[in-house]
Amino acid sequence: MEPQYAHLGEALGTDFFSVREQFTDEQWERFAAVRKFVDAEVLPEIGGYWERGELPWHLFRRLPELGIVGETITGYGAAAMSPLACGLVHMELHRGDGSLGTFLGVHAGLAMQSIAMCGSEEQKQRWLPSMSTMQRLGAFALTEPEHGSDSVALETTARRDGDHWVLDGRKRWIGNGTIADLVVVWARDVADGEVKGFVVETPAEGYAATVIGGKVSVRAVWQADITLTGVRVPDENRLTGARTFADCAAVLASTRGLCAWMALGHATAGYDAALRYAKERTQFGKPLAAFQIVQERLVQMLADLIGMQLYCMQIGRLAEAGRLSPTIAGLAKMNNTRTARRILGTARDLLGGNGILLEHHVARHWADIEAIHTFEGTETIQTLIVGKEITGIGAFS
Repeated sequence: MEPQYAHLGEALGTDFFSVREQFTDEQWERFAAVRKFVDAEVLPEIGGYWERGELPWHLFRRLPELGIVGETITGYGAAAMSPLACGLVHMELHRGDGSLGTFLGVHAGLAMQSIAMCGSEEQKQRWLPSMSTMQRLGAFALTEPEHGSDSVALETTARRDGDHWVLDGRKRWIGNGTIADLVVVWARDVADGEVKGFVVETPAEGYAATVIGGKVSVRAVWQADITLTGVRVPDENRLTGARTFADCAAVLASTRGLCAWMALGHATAGYDAALRYAKERTQFGKPLAAFQIVQERLVQMLADLIGMQLYCMQIGRLAEAGRLSPTIAGLAKMNNTRTARRILGTARDLLGGNGILLEHHVARHWADIEAIHTFEGTETIQTLIVGKEITGIGAFS
């Protein structure tokens, strides 16, 4: 006999506004392949990895097999997805698990994109093919213990010494930092004061990384504290197109819109689980879904979810037209992470006591959305960036 609530977490139909009709067959095939992977392989076991704080390596290794590593990068064995296909893929991965999606976002969206956008052709040929197959893993080291939202003020230094650069400093919250083969480190050149990018190939003398413990979000992926003590990097590993902080910011801007899709994935998971549960759970002699107040909350969740879908559709279209600005991406990220938190809070509440159990696939998303709400620019920073654009007045430096 199948256990009660056995299908909680699996996908339901949430395309209330017929958004599906606007995707091409290629985009939908990418989406369908990842949806099948999530329902058949991720959901049955990810809760245990999340609870133990372990990396699900066998699931990570499936990503290149699905042909989704490398996002929108063309050539070098990368996925070469359209922005809409890329968004759908990230939405579905996060509907399955935020740790899995974050792992890919760091490796492909930040590390690979840094090389693709700022590297020379020789550097792209040297590193991107092996990263596309995940023979080599990437990390992106920008944030520091004292510099998160104000990362432009980073203190890690780079000093030229003959045909090498010497890196010194500390980094924090570096996804994949303890397992990466290639770490894109952003450091300030002491000669001209500009921020530049360097690829540190690990293991490297003077490079030390430790896993940050005590997390209550995206537990099945590791972030690291990194110390760089006289790390020598050959000049051929300096990203030739990364000459100022603006180049780093361009990489971040290219991935920020994906955060809106990630949030949509988490919110979809919460809505699906709440709707299934409300239909199956009987209290006071009838299903929860028969109560007016429950129906009202489910409808409000759906209304919020549709708004998130439409945000994502439009930023996808703008990206494909080359018109997605950092402020539009930031507004979408701000709106969707804020809305996802509300949807997941409602889902957790509708499941009652069961809402805090990992087996019911709500608590994990409820916790994981907190990481997306913060990384790649907090809601507050995104709000002030958009506020500056609409008012012409900068509220922070």
